[in-house]
Amino acid sequence: MLLYLRTLLFNTGYYSSGIIGGTVSLLLWPFLPYPLRWRAVTLWNRFVMWWLKVTCNIRIKVIDQRQYKNHPVVIMAKHQSTWETLFLQYHLAPVSVILKKELLRIPFFGWGLASMRPIAIDRSNRMQALKDVKIKSIERLKQGISVLVFPEGTRIGLGKIGNYARSGADIACSTGTPIIPVAHNAAECWPHKHFLKYPGEISIVIGDAIPTEGRDRKTLTEELKNWIEQQIEQLPIARDDGRYAPWQQQKNTPKASDSPTE
Repeated sequence: MLLYLRTLLFNTGYYSSGIIGGTVSLLLWPFLPYPLRWRAVTLWNRFVMWWLKVTCNIRIKVIDQRQYKNHPVVIMAKHQSTWETLFLQYHLAPVSVILKKELLRIPFFGWGLASMRPIAIDRSNRMQALKDVKIKSIERLKQGISVLVFPEGTRIGLGKIGNYARSGADIACSTGTPIIPVAHNAAECWPHKHFLKYPGEISIVIGDAIPTEGRDRKTLTEELKNWIEQQIEQLPIARDDGRYAPWQQQKNTPKASDSPTE
């Protein structure tokens, strides 16, 4: 019961603050230049991370392996939850995220997204979407804005590996831009399409920049895939109770003798 109440409290603050943040971002859009606008808009993202800790006791452990911390870069991250879309937008900002254009039509939340110069695509026309992604991504990189790519294209359940598209590597190789790989276990605490949020510590690993000049996009994508998935396998269980939710595929399942007692 306490878990439901804490999640309900989080959602109340999450959605109500999102309405306020979206409205403010719309009002600020004509008056603030982009560098100031993303700082103002991502204050909401920071609030959500703080509110998540206060209400649901979900903490964040950042393992930052970067030696190269300049902009712009192409960020390629695992997509499991809503959490990483919020966290990465401010932690690695300024960044333009590749997303489906339908998200920009959501009242309030879509307004905030639109003010951040996302790369919105029409998935109904795959070939045109690929062209648009590359053209707009190159534009953002020339402007000094990093590009956030979820190479699997959609959220993938725990313990599962989606098809890693080569578009992110293609953008990076075409422009000679370094790639920053990102792995995390956010879905253990904030699972996609499920109401409850589980107390625990989300671990996120930000890898060092991978040079792309002279690299082949196919082998580079495979290298990134292996790095991300291996990092995820090595991460500890995020939830404080040491368990996965019933619908989540378990990896590194503890032996019966090692299982926490009820």
